Amino acid sequence: MKEINLEVVNREKIGKSNSKNLRNDGKVPAVIYGDKKESIYIFLEYLDVMKEMSKTGFFSTVFNLNINKKKIKVLPREVQTDPLNNKPIHIDFLRVTPESKINISVPIIFINEDESPGLKSGGVLNAVRRDIDLICKIKNIPEKLEANLKDLEIGSVIHMSDIMLPEGVLPVIADRDFTIATIAAPTIMTVEEEKPETEGEEGAEGAEGEEGVEIKEGEEGSKEGKSEENKEETKETEAKKIQDPKK
Repeated sequence: MKEINLEVVNREKIGKSNSKNLRNDGKVPAVIYGDKKESIYIFLEYLDVMKEMSKTGFFSTVFNLNINKKKIKVLPREVQTDPLNNKPIHIDFLRVTPESKINISVPIIFINEDESPGLKSGGVLNAVRRDIDLICKIKNIPEKLEANLKDLEIGSVIHMSDIMLPEGVLPVIADRDFTIATIAAPTIMTVEEEKPETEGEEGAEGAEGEEGVEIKEGEEGSKEGKSEENKEETKETEAKKIQDPKK
């Protein structure tokens, strides 16, 4: 069980106006409830809250809140955030004891990625779950759970039964061995490239044009010119024969 000590201050006034003023002063309003006791309204330093929220397993951490020289053991159950900047604006803490039994979400960490042949060969870790819902006593809350990727190949599947749980800790989902993660084959996007028109194809069209035009315009004119010249020579020869019958 992970425990953190935090200094908090009792709020003498409650309400929207008071909470707004606290936020403007760099404080975060909060409430302690549960265990069949009267609720206690407090506030914390904004920087202290952000420091703890940035750590893994914030919601599975037991906090000892020091208020009026008295320690109260609590679990954070809900954090309200500003919709514009996502900053925490209010926290609900549940009062607990070491023997309290609770449903809690615990983060799962993947270890030995560099010892997985599947990942080394280009496989992709597909994490189906990043947190596991557990049932346990406060004193038995694990800080985190570990999923070992050592020796796993492409196509391997990690189930809940592969996760080592501390004594007295059970998964909330107990009726099936659900999937935690898989090692999938890499996805390769294939793009068909457009084939550019080759010179050969263009040449084929040109060849087809050549078949359609057997005689070029200049050549046709040249042949017609030669034909006319031959006709004129024939006429001149015939005229000379008429004038000179001896020939």
